[in-house]
Amino acid sequence: MSEENYQALCRVAGPVSRETFERLRQFETIFGKWARRINLVAPSTLDSLWHRHILDSAQLLGLAPTARQWADLGSGGGFPGAVIAILLHDRAEATVKLVESNRKKAAFLQNALSELAPRAVIAARRIEDVVQSSSVPEIVTARALAPLPRLLALTEPWLAAGTRALFAKGRDSGEEIKLAHDTWNLDLVQHRSSVDDDSVVLEISKAARK
Repeated sequence: MSEENYQALCRVAGPVSRETFERLRQFETIFGKWARRINLVAPSTLDSLWHRHILDSAQLLGLAPTARQWADLGSGGGFPGAVIAILLHDRAEATVKLVESNRKKAAFLQNALSELAPRAVIAARRIEDVVQSSSVPEIVTARALAPLPRLLALTEPWLAAGTRALFAKGRDSGEEIKLAHDTWNLDLVQHRSSVDDDSVVLEISKAARK
């Protein structure tokens, strides 16, 4: 199973060193221990953590393989932000900011990434405050955080400054896109998920209010 997981990771994220793979396995172990104490993901998905959450997160790197400055909003249990941070660990110039206002979840992220991805920055603050006060990232990500219109409103300052968004969405993505088009003109590409046939990744390079 270990070799199978490694090959699956390389398929969705691009070339990954064995050392980085081992770091992700360590994260998986730490996650399992913390998840018994605090609600990090739906308990029903814990048995499929690697496929359902880690690979699903890792595929975002495959869509922006050269990006170095990332911000992940509503990081929760670390998906996708912690996974991206670990995958970028060996790139000295890469940084990932994980924004999570829940103090317990932020404490988990700090604990898990202090050695596995020490350059990751954990911001235990409101998303609105971070967007207003932080430098503009190349990529902003969000997964299971909010409907698309809300995500666009939250990230509007960054998108206007040239940030590209990668938002993971499930089977309701079509309806969310329709709602967003009521208010926004979007430069949007839908990428079918490499992990889940019912999911997509919405790549947004421009967003302007109508």
